[in-house]
Amino acid sequence: MPELKEKLAEQIPAIREEIKSLLKEHGNKSISEVTIAQAYGGMRGIKALVCDTSAVPPETGLLIRGIPVGQLADRLPEEVFYLLLTGELPDEESLKYLQADLRKRRKVPDYVWKVLNAMPKDSHPMCMLNTAILAMEKESVFRKQYDKGMSKDEYWIPTLEDALNIVASVPIIAAGVYRMRFGKGRRIPSNPKLDMSADFAQMHGIKDPNGEFAKLMRLYLVLHSDHESGNVSAATTHTVASALSDLYYALSAGLNGLAGPLHGLANQECLKFVLDLKKHFKGVPSNEELYKFSWDWLNTGKVIPGYGHAVLRVTDPRFDAFLNFGKTYCSEDPVFQIVEKIFDVVPKVLMEQGKAKDPWPNVDAGSGALLYYYGMKELDYYTVLFSVSRAMGVCAQAVIARAIGSPIVRPKSVTTEWIKKFVATPA
Repeated sequence: MPELKEKLAEQIPAIREEIKSLLKEHGNKSISEVTIAQAYGGMRGIKALVCDTSAVPPETGLLIRGIPVGQLADRLPEEVFYLLLTGELPDEESLKYLQADLRKRRKVPDYVWKVLNAMPKDSHPMCMLNTAILAMEKESVFRKQYDKGMSKDEYWIPTLEDALNIVASVPIIAAGVYRMRFGKGRRIPSNPKLDMSADFAQMHGIKDPNGEFAKLMRLYLVLHSDHESGNVSAATTHTVASALSDLYYALSAGLNGLAGPLHGLANQECLKFVLDLKKHFKGVPSNEELYKFSWDWLNTGKVIPGYGHAVLRVTDPRFDAFLNFGKTYCSEDPVFQIVEKIFDVVPKVLMEQGKAKDPWPNVDAGSGALLYYYGMKELDYYTVLFSVSRAMGVCAQAVIARAIGSPIVRPKSVTTEWIKKFVATPA
């Protein structure tokens, strides 16, 4: 795509020079330290990655290119993808150019559907999505150009092509998986007259007379698009891509991480908790009932799903955006009302308990209830929606990593025996 490609080509030399200068002048300065607890604890909190597309300050929540995510709630996914890549929101002309280019790329090879049709009918939707992405690897522009030979300085150009093709095609695959896996009938073709999120919504075949589900898909795709590079899906995508594997290999690997219960399945668990509450109380509980239930629940050693965050120390602004959406469009729905009740009661309980570092809700605490309200009640599919959104962020990160010449990821490991000797050695 000339317009976007030219924009990046204009920016990249200055970015490379800035990084080169930083390394030359300050390369030996330490920005983090590693404790034994962190080494055994999944490297949590160690500053060892650079991600310019987004940041998650504990006191504010997600910033996409420095912009609070709440300020992007009314933007289109295409606008956010442009922002992730360039650091700027597109003007009207640039947006139209990008949308037109992505529409041309909205296609999935027939062999992908044959692969999916050959899978067991009860395959998990995430397995289907990730298999389809991996099957499309033969379409990689980067791999073909690399095999022919090209300069390292140009690696980002075919990677951008792969990123654009993936961002355009993954929604079609995801919606196709929904139709196939849950017996919804024939696949619904992409509509070239619609923007990315509206098209994604209509391909599911969910009744949407007022366009509210399309608005929810727009919000969902924007809010989940990026979240630094240290989370499992982003870090895995980056690690695989750092070996110069193309984006199809890398994204499929990253989304396999997203499929894990400790990463992308959280909104399912939150919704199950809300639905169980509704069943338990035969409707919406009072604040007093929920307060007692929460204490009883915590006293059994369980946690409240959706509350607490590894990084944040405030209410996740993405939760706020979903909450505001629910108040606008489905405030009378009992499932959503329970989500509101939990938000009113649970943080107070967690603060009284005194164990939670962050008693506030994260994005997963409310998103599932909204999907459920609009008729998407297949909980196993929710992580696929997350994947469509997250593909924008990790693909943008990969383009930038190739542009600045990020090396292969190769941290050093030590043995437990080494740790034992280290701690026994006098300082």
